[in-house]
Amino acid sequence: MRGGTVIFFLCLCVLALTGIVLYQQYVFWTGTQRKLREIYNKLGEIIDTDSSERIMLFTENKELMELAAQINRLLEEHLKVRADYRSSQIASKRMLSNISHDMKTPMTVVLGYLEIMRINGQATPEMLAKTEQKARGVMELIDQFFTLAKIEAGDTDMELSRIDICRVCRESILDFYEILTKADFQVEITLPEGAVYIQGNQEALKRILFNLVSNVVRYGSDGKYLGIFLRTDKNNVYIDVVDKGKGIERAFSESVFDRLFTMEDSRSRSIQGNGLGLTIARNLARQLGGELLLESAPYVKTTFTLRLRKMSY
Repeated sequence: MRGGTVIFFLCLCVLALTGIVLYQQYVFWTGTQRKLREIYNKLGEIIDTDSSERIMLFTENKELMELAAQINRLLEEHLKVRADYRSSQIASKRMLSNISHDMKTPMTVVLGYLEIMRINGQATPEMLAKTEQKARGVMELIDQFFTLAKIEAGDTDMELSRIDICRVCRESILDFYEILTKADFQVEITLPEGAVYIQGNQEALKRILFNLVSNVVRYGSDGKYLGIFLRTDKNNVYIDVVDKGKGIERAFSESVFDRLFTMEDSRSRSIQGNGLGLTIARNLARQLGGELLLESAPYVKTTFTLRLRKMSY
């Protein structure tokens, strides 16, 4: 009988332990279910109300904590995408508004001169020159707008080839020779005597340099100075475009690359910018695997640096 009693006692212990385990599993399962329901309800509330809240979960369940952390990562990414979209919408509306203004002003002048010519029955050379200047300004704005649209849409087929960047720099300066001479600019150019090669696109490089030098003529003319310096290191080529004009305050150092950003007094200048040139230049630089950087000390030195990958010989 003693053996039977022991066996009976052991069976009771096993049953008790089994019951305890099953109860613990039940408690764990119902607790997990409750926490999952809390997560589900809170996530639905965040989505329905477009809230910026996060999932707050207090539990010792490691897996549930990891799940909540991953959901919060998705919510943060959703907020970032939403903010970027809204920012893009605002920028697009501002761009269209500014372009409408920038096109309307010169076109009004063109139409005014045409009306005078029609009434008088003749056109003076001065009227024709001003009409042509305004019309070309409109065409430049339209060209820059569609260039930027194509770049941002990824709709540019950029064929890369081996290019001597020194030659491109020299040709770009010659394009501005007459303007710089008339404006009495001091021009300083430092380029290596030999060729320096990069893997790039000649049209894109000329467009970048054209926009950078145009920026000096438009906004750095107070300093009457243009410098172009090319330097290299083991992996990169650096082109510094320098002026000594009014410069750019640190607060605007990144904004100058935004679409249609112009300094406050730019619209009153005789050579008016449209705020797309630097945006296009930076986008093209990045498509070439490079970058466009800015350092500015107002009325001392403002430098736009185009960094490109150097090509081995």
